Amino acid sequence: MNFEYSDKVNDLLARVNGFLDQHLYPIEAQLLETIDTQPDRWAIPPEIEALKAKAKAAGLWNLFLPEFEDYGYGLTNLEYAPLAEVMGRTRFGSEVFNCSAPDTGNMEVLARYGNEEQKERWLKPLLNGEIRSAFAMTEPEVASCDATNIETRITRDGDEYVINGRKWYISGACDPRCKILIVMGKTDPDNANRYIQQSQILVPIDTDGVTIVRPMKVFGNDDAPEGHAEIRFDNVRVPASNILLGEGRGFEIAQGRLGPGRIHHCMRLIGAAQRALEMMCVRAENRIAFGRPLIKQGSVREDIANSVCEIEQARLLTLKAADMMDRQGNKAAREMIAMIKVVAPRMACQVIDRAMQLHGAAGLSQDFRLAELYMYARTVRLADGPDQVHMMQLGRDLARRWNGQ
Repeated sequence: MNFEYSDKVNDLLARVNGFLDQHLYPIEAQLLETIDTQPDRWAIPPEIEALKAKAKAAGLWNLFLPEFEDYGYGLTNLEYAPLAEVMGRTRFGSEVFNCSAPDTGNMEVLARYGNEEQKERWLKPLLNGEIRSAFAMTEPEVASCDATNIETRITRDGDEYVINGRKWYISGACDPRCKILIVMGKTDPDNANRYIQQSQILVPIDTDGVTIVRPMKVFGNDDAPEGHAEIRFDNVRVPASNILLGEGRGFEIAQGRLGPGRIHHCMRLIGAAQRALEMMCVRAENRIAFGRPLIKQGSVREDIANSVCEIEQARLLTLKAADMMDRQGNKAAREMIAMIKVVAPRMACQVIDRAMQLHGAAGLSQDFRLAELYMYARTVRLADGPDQVHMMQLGRDLARRWNGQ
């Protein structure tokens, strides 16, 4: 495996880093303060849209789409990994380059599985950064990490589908720019094959019967202005042409979507952990406690050393998984994706926690980004499937293989 970055990637890395240094980092604290204090928490600060326009004009746009040079740079997963890492250092990094979840996954779904009408109506404005989107899969009453448990119903009625169900923690659905939902539900719940019961369908968020019940909180934070919505679907009617790929293809689409989505989270978490490590080093050199800098304490040095080792291990595993996805496909790489989905969030939680501890009470405050980074890392331990589910499946598959099954 050769993980040396190409000239193209090194050029993009320099440009992305330069953009963040020049335009985003200097106003990062101001942006967060604006969101926390503005009268309407769900209003989009104009600075964000201004940054997006600058990034687009600079050609730093839609960097995430492999295999689709018509829509972006056509970078492979391995090429995108260091760019996503840099974006993960700050909350708004991915958004200003139009590389935010859940839009990235939804754009990949539309690019791979959408028909020309769906691409024209929804993919094009998403690629242009004119709208946002959400992926409605998780439900409060079932273990939604297994898509076969989904209870939302999608019922054919003539030239329409009727949708009934309840979803929650639907990231981005509270955003006033969110215009389209990709909804996962069952069109054939009694089919003996549990993996063809589900379908995915496009639902404009302003359709009659779609109700945003409330923003769900994470660690007491509503994560405005994007948010994570609880949504109710009451006899929601959409044209039959809104179905993606056809009835019974929902599980297949989900598997194609979640592989890249999972590894993108891991890429960004490497950046979050790296930033926490750098903050830890600055704090250790400059903070005086008990008459000397913290770096003089052996336990502090060990925390820094352990952190850099763990980050590098996770970074290499992320790159290996990305490389395997590129060479053998997402399905063949599913075990590697599962491994890094377990390793990266746990690593990030541990490294960020050490940094918080080293900062004392300040590490919990709004004056540093550590609490926000920790919240993100801890959330990703659940997002796109909890650790335990990935370990259960990985352990099962490995035991079967080595027993010749």
